Amino acid sequence: MPNQHSRSFTKQFLFFLLPLIATNILQSLSGTINTIYVGQMMGVNAIAAISVFFPILFFLMAFTIGLSAGATVLVGQAWGKGESDQVRRIMGTTLFMTLIGGTLIAILGVIYAKDILTLLGTDPSLLPLSLPYVQTMLAGSPILFVYIIYTSILRGVGDSKTPLLALGLTSIIGLTVTPTLIQGWLFFPAIGILAPAVATILGYVLVMLFLVVYLNRRHHILRIDKNLLSQLRFNRELSPLVLKLGIPTGVQMVTNSLAGLVIIGLVNGFGPHATAAYGAVNQVNNYVQFPAISISIAASIFAAQAIGSGQMQKLAQVTWTALSMNLYLTGGLIILAYLFADHLMALFITNPEVVALGSDLLHIVLWSLLFFGAGAIFAGIMRASGTVVVPMIINIVAVIGIELPCAYWFSQIWGLSGIWMAYALAFVCLCIMQGQYYHWVWKKKSITALV
Repeated sequence: MPNQHSRSFTKQFLFFLLPLIATNILQSLSGTINTIYVGQMMGVNAIAAISVFFPILFFLMAFTIGLSAGATVLVGQAWGKGESDQVRRIMGTTLFMTLIGGTLIAILGVIYAKDILTLLGTDPSLLPLSLPYVQTMLAGSPILFVYIIYTSILRGVGDSKTPLLALGLTSIIGLTVTPTLIQGWLFFPAIGILAPAVATILGYVLVMLFLVVYLNRRHHILRIDKNLLSQLRFNRELSPLVLKLGIPTGVQMVTNSLAGLVIIGLVNGFGPHATAAYGAVNQVNNYVQFPAISISIAASIFAAQAIGSGQMQKLAQVTWTALSMNLYLTGGLIILAYLFADHLMALFITNPEVVALGSDLLHIVLWSLLFFGAGAIFAGIMRASGTVVVPMIINIVAVIGIELPCAYWFSQIWGLSGIWMAYALAFVCLCIMQGQYYHWVWKKKSITALV
């Protein structure tokens, strides 16, 4: 029977986790609704014009998220030590690198946007719509990256509610301003395809200004004040550490993205029904995965704080709590998804044949998401100590060495179902490999704080 301390930690973990899950769900929902606005108010060509930016955005976001992951680990360790000045130094250093990188991307992106779109094979008929949208989004990339980094690092000091509040406000602004700017209203001009880009950037600007006031009033450790602004500079010790921890995460995300392009190529070979089912199944999988991804992030932050405070014995408790949460929360969603698979597919698809196909594919892969979650937790715990390269290599091996070749091989044997069998096999193997490295190698290492 768990003791009082164990129950208290589980409660603390859960209170941190729930806003994190809500943030991920809200992020996905607001993106979906925004896309519906554009499609309903401007037509299919507008959706296509915006969609060509997604590969560019994901590539840039991969390294931004990687940078935030590295910084969050360092902030978590410094916070666990009780070193407030070090926390602000890490934030300042990371924001400085973000601003420099974001500004370079903005300048080069605006200049070479047309060349990038051409390289991606964008249909020439879409260029007049895509080009101004992509240039506007790239021009606003510094504020986008700062927003992502800032709200992510807030979690490193145990604050998961402020990022949820920030995203809620961003979503409200975006969902209000986008339709207004698409068609024009009162003194707002109709700007067509630029509307979602302008609404997005405006939302981030306004919310960052809100956070300046909100966090200063709360005397938050990471409030934007003269003290934090004075730390906006290159730091010879911290900058390489942030990059060392962050780049492997970015590389891992890019690898997963490229693998996804290969998989969709295989799926497309089975016809439009298969492609439609693929999209619907991925939508459901994404929502089922949100708790697992959120749990791994929370586990990494709690582990970093434990390492920073020198409480190495607490790492086992963090791991056990995270794995238990994954079993109950992700496992519970998996059971619900099995019970209502047909209804979930019908939310995205109207064709009965494709609904049945998607439901069958869901039944093949859903159970393995439990293993995906456990593997992510092991990797998150190890990342908290600065061990990032081997977990990255394990992930790449699972994707490049197992998922892709097996997807091709199994699809030759079992058809479309074989591709989802390959997903399931890759998730199980990823979990086993991360778990084995965690248990037999990482746990035997001498773990010390990085800052």
